Amino acid sequence: MTHVDALRDKAVTAELRDRLDGAVGAHLRDRLVAAAHREGLLDVAYRTVDSPVGPLLLAATSAGLVRVAFDLEGQDAVLAELATLVSPRILAAPARLDAVARQVDEYFAGTRHDFDVPLDFRLSKGFRRSVLEHLVDIPYGRTESYAQVATAAGSPKAVRAVGTACATNPIPLVVPCHRVVRSNGSFGGYRGGEDAKRLLLTMEAAA
Repeated sequence: MTHVDALRDKAVTAELRDRLDGAVGAHLRDRLVAAAHREGLLDVAYRTVDSPVGPLLLAATSAGLVRVAFDLEGQDAVLAELATLVSPRILAAPARLDAVARQVDEYFAGTRHDFDVPLDFRLSKGFRRSVLEHLVDIPYGRTESYAQVATAAGSPKAVRAVGTACATNPIPLVVPCHRVVRSNGSFGGYRGGEDAKRLLLTMEAAA
């Protein structure tokens, strides 16, 4: 065996070992997730998905989708927030979020205009929750002003509070706060950044 052959065989062996380690790791993770769920020790499942607005962190409880986070928010910070506000029993459990991930892919592919997944609004209280519950009724490709949302949520003068509710929306994209704009038509702020909001609104307007 030549030196080149030996190096090639070593590289192939390393690649196979990495693949095996990955498969074993995934299998053990699945077993851990199943055991945690069976024993009632998994309160928050999460996974990440790629999207045109960057990686998205999806997190769900038994009640439904509780968090969608943009990359700029920092995955570690978001998971720490969930551990404090929801439960420290958090595990990466991709399969638990397959339906959400599939619908996110369909949305960006232009084949889905409405999300059909259960939502857990526990991270929003009072008026903020009322705002979010209204946002899901804003149709794809349409926008409303902060003032219109305030009126629809039952407090016509609470325009600034609507802005806060949108800025702190824990389930952006699925709860479409990006469809709320200023009265003059300008975008306003967005948890995922202005570029992400522009992309979403432009994509929906073109459909």
